[in-house]
This record gives sequence, C-alpha cells and structure tokens, in this order.
Amino acid sequence: MDPAATTPVRGPADLISIPPAAARLGAAFAAAGHQLHLVGGPVRDALLHRPGSDDLDFTTDARPERILELVRPLASTTWTTGIEFGTIGAQLDGLPCEITTFRADRYDRLSRNPAVAFGDSLEDDLRRRDFTMNAMALSVTGDRTFTDPFGGLAALARGVLVTPARPEESFADDPLRMLRAARFVSTLSVRVDPATRQAMTDLAPELGRITAERVQQELSKLLLGAGARAGLELLVASGLADVVLPELPALRMAADEHGQHKDVYAHTLQVLDQAIDLEDSGPDLILRWAAVLHDVGKPATRRFESDGRVTFHHHEAVGARLARQRLRELKYAKEVVEAVSELVFLHLRFYGYRRGEWTDSAVRRYVVDAGPLLPRLHKLVRSDTTTRNRRKAAALSAAYDALEERIALLKEQEELDNIRPDLDGNEIMQILGVAPGPVVGRAWAYLKELRLQEGPLDHDRAVEMLIRWYAQQS
Repeated sequence: MDPAATTPVRGPADLISIPPAAARLGAAFAAAGHQLHLVGGPVRDALLHRPGSDDLDFTTDARPERILELVRPLASTTWTTGIEFGTIGAQLDGLPCEITTFRADRYDRLSRNPAVAFGDSLEDDLRRRDFTMNAMALSVTGDRTFTDPFGGLAALARGVLVTPARPEESFADDPLRMLRAARFVSTLSVRVDPATRQAMTDLAPELGRITAERVQQELSKLLLGAGARAGLELLVASGLADVVLPELPALRMAADEHGQHKDVYAHTLQVLDQAIDLEDSGPDLILRWAAVLHDVGKPATRRFESDGRVTFHHHEAVGARLARQRLRELKYAKEVVEAVSELVFLHLRFYGYRRGEWTDSAVRRYVVDAGPLLPRLHKLVRSDTTTRNRRKAAALSAAYDALEERIALLKEQEELDNIRPDLDGNEIMQILGVAPGPVVGRAWAYLKELRLQEGPLDHDRAVEMLIRWYAQQS
C-alpha cells in the first residue's frame, strides 16, 4: 500500500504538493535567512483539487537584487523585466516562476501604475491581493506553514469571492480586479459576495482606465471558462460590460425576430451555451466570441413594421462591422478579428436553405466563402436555433443536416476545400497570348466564378469559355 494513502491529513498544508523545484528554491532562501512562500493560484487550485497552472508564484522578504543572487545558481534562465515592481522571473525544471518581494503598494488612483513600496510583512503583502481565496500562502522553506489571515480557506469552501481589504479600496487600487471577479465566476464556479458586488457596480466606470490589452486577457479567460455565461451575466448586471463590451447589454433593448418575450440578450446567452455544448476539441475562443457577437447588429437595424412585425434587415453585415471594431479596440490579433467578424457576417446565410432550394452553385459558394471557418460556421448556425417550438427546431436541424450532407457529397465529387479555376495563370497567358498583368488576374477571377457556377469543366470547355470571355473584353 502507498504510505501516502494512509497518511492522515492534518490541515490545508497537507493538501498542497510542493514541486521539487520549489523545495530547492525554498532551501536556498532558508539558508540565506529569508522567507519564501508559495502564493495565489497554485495554492488555491491545490485546495480545490484542480489541475495546477504551469507557473508558480512566490513572495519573499528578500529584496529584488538578493532574489536574483539566490535564484541564478538554480535556474536555467532568469529575467528582470518586472524588477522595478519587485519581481524576478526564473525557469526552474521547466517551470516558469515569479518571485516577488513583499509589497505594500500605493496607487495614484489615476492609472494602474503602483508607487512601489517594499514591505517586511507577509500579512501586509496578502492584504493587497485581489481576493481572499488568492491571499493564502504556504511556506516552502521547510516548515510548510500555511498562512490565511483573511479567511480565504473558508471563502473557498463557500465558493464566495471576498476581497482582503475593503472592496472599494481594492477595486479603486486596481479596477481590473472587478473584471477578474467575473473571470473567476466563469472559471471557478464561485459567486461574488454582496458587498463586493455592490462595489463592482459603484466603481464600474473605473475600469475605463485599464489598458485594452489587460482587459482582453481577462475577457478571453472569462469566455474560455466552463461558466462563461455566468461571467458575462455578472459583467452586464454590474455595469462592467457597459465599459468594456457595451454591445452586449445593448441587446437587452431589442426584441427578437420572432416577437417572443425573450430579448436578444437572453437569446445570445443561450446561443453561447449551445455553441459550447457543440465544441469537440476543447474551448474555442473564436466560436465563443462569434456566439456572443453574432446579433450585435440588431439594435441598430431594428424596425417596427406596420403589420406589427419586428425586423432586423442586414443585421449580419452591421454586426460584422461592430464585431470587428470591438475586437480591434480590445487589441485582439488580426486573425481572431477577421475570423469572428466573418462568422458573424455568414451566420444568417443558411436561412435561405430551409427547404433545400439551393443550387449546387450556392452550396459551393457557401463552402468557399466560409473557407477554413466552415466547421465553426456549422456549430454557430446550429447554436443559433433557440426556438421553443419543437417542430420548428426539428425542421431547422433537419435542413442543416441536409445541407451538410450535400456539402459532403460535393466534396467527394469536387475539391471544394480548394476551389480553383480549371486553367492556371500560365495556361491563361499561353492561350490568350498575353504577358503577366491585370488581364490575367481578371481572367483567373472569371474562370473561378465559372467554376463556382458550373462545377468542374473539362479542359476544352474551359478554353472555349476563356476565349469567348476575352473576345468580349475588347
């Protein structure tokens, strides 16, 4: 029998495994007469029995220059980009580690930049952290002392987010902590205690002074969480979304196209849930953003018709533009921006296929326009069905099944994933007797359009159509 299996658990420290690299680091600091404590996420996640992160955070009474002296002999590499804030980075046994001097930061309350004041007290350092469940520490210098001055373990057991200091003080010091609260709601399935939630509402405008890059990182982590819907609901209810994602709360004002009692905001959250259910290779940030933003064009395109209907004509085009604008402002990579906006633009096209009236040409165009996004488009379109009418939902599902079957059949017959003209550029120049230039590009585009319309052509037919087209150009 494994001896560890029979060892009684005496306290929280016994639940936290100390990696060998952390133990060696702790021994070096202890020999030099310094404290070293594992803090933050690694401690919290160990107590939750969650898979640990790939990096370790430590806090110590040693000053930055001394930290560097102690770490260098043990690390494969070190970095000092955060040394002015008291942080030294190091790679130990393949694990990224950050070791930070006890802090007693003072903030100017106009920006996120702290006026760094190093401290000598572990408790003071833990007081300045975001939430009590992240303000627990485990000594790695040999005694394994577990320090929890603000009741983080109890809050963790209750699944409640509480700040170590007064929430108004904590959030005024660093407004990003409010967004981090919503992220933890999504990723840890916790709730925010009433006083903390009220402070988030009162101080929501302060989030506007945080850089877009830091906001983007938190929103991505929130969206990739298992409880993304709950995190977004907190953003909207607290007013934080009005600052960083105003398109989402704006959807509460728009009735959906079916005239049902639910608004587009509720529909959007349901689409997100359904898209997550369809993921087959882990969380997909692009699909989830597309689900969140797919209807953001509706408020601007809402029209009340004389017969009582509500319409949102061309909301997919307006939504694609708004999605692109929002994601650019959040500093997302170009490939993310373009993929999400294209999915938003394409998500309605299927609704012209409900009775299977598309020609093969239309099916080809659907595949070509979606390109590598086609698998995500399939998921988004299927997720966009939130009607409670079972017969209608079944009909839509059957129609999309039929479309996917047609796509699969055409893929067997043609190279749909890489549709190209039946003649390449060299053949075009040889047949027409022209040099490289704009004419070749226009001829190539004409032949590709012909390929989409008619499917594969044999060589003689393609040559005939090219010559006929060229004759009409002069």
